[in-house]
Amino acid sequence: MNISAPFATPARESMPVRDGVGIVLVNARGEIWLGRRRPRWLHGAAEPIWQMPQGGLLAGELPLDGALRELSEETGASSFEPVAALDRWLSFELPDHMLGIALKGRYRGQRLLWFAVRFTGTDAEFCLRKNAPSQPEFEAWTWAAPDRAAALAVPWKHEMYNSVLTAFRDLITAR
Repeated sequence: MNISAPFATPARESMPVRDGVGIVLVNARGEIWLGRRRPRWLHGAAEPIWQMPQGGLLAGELPLDGALRELSEETGASSFEPVAALDRWLSFELPDHMLGIALKGRYRGQRLLWFAVRFTGTDAEFCLRKNAPSQPEFEAWTWAAPDRAAALAVPWKHEMYNSVLTAFRDLITAR
């Protein structure tokens, strides 16, 4: 028995990629909603981990339905207006040190269909504990300029975030 490595890292090739949805939630000022992940130590990062809402699809769930469900679950809000869907899936792969830990330890990455959604309510509507009082997905949230949203993401999501924000650039505008 190897005492120095009690947990074996799963082989990347043996792990599936999870299908899911990602949401670019935009307010009237053209800012993007970001949630700060919890717990931060899980990701091995000293800096907070910020991300746009995203999550896996349930069996038989249509992508738009999944996106609206994830928004409600993760933000506690309900005032959303879907604006557009990306015409292709975007993917990311976890770095080796996150295999077997992130994404419930079961997936090597995600393939996401992205939606642009306009927030039509007020900021008071956001309640991160509303749908998950004991273990909310996020511990804090903020609005950020689109370029800042991509910069705050973990490195393995930068390319995906830049692609989706570029694709929705014309929709992410102040109203």
